[in-house]
Amino acid sequence: MDVPRTITHSRVLASPPTDDLQRDDDVDPSGGMVPTTTLLQRPAHDERGFTLIELLVVMVIVGVLLGIAVPSYLGFKDRANRSAAKANVRAALPAIEAYYSDKTSYVGISVTKLHASYDAGVSLATIKSASLTQYCAQAVSGNATAHRTGPSGALTLTGAC
Repeated sequence: MDVPRTITHSRVLASPPTDDLQRDDDVDPSGGMVPTTTLLQRPAHDERGFTLIELLVVMVIVGVLLGIAVPSYLGFKDRANRSAAKANVRAALPAIEAYYSDKTSYVGISVTKLHASYDAGVSLATIKSASLTQYCAQAVSGNATAHRTGPSGALTLTGAC
């Protein structure tokens, strides 16, 4: 009569195993395998490292992911700098108009005067070309520069005042 085969730990056993991973205490009296062998219980000489091919494959995958991620990150950073520069000019407009309301001209306006008297949070780089009826406010964020020639000019990212 044939001995029935049992599947334990992904091994088909008809008789007690003979490989060096099987210990005497892993075999129960009926001839089957007791599921106690784990990776942590393996002898130290059986652990193997990664092959050179496996390491090269991982390096190629990391390289491809970096090739995708870095340009995307730089694009996000540039857009953030442009948005920040525009926002800084927009945030300074109420303080500039408050100065005009008090003085009835833009002559003598400066970032220092806006900080001291109107809005300490103004983040402009400069205010140039201030005359009786016109000014040019400029903000810089990273590599982006935004400016507005006012009071009715458009907010632009190209060039400076």
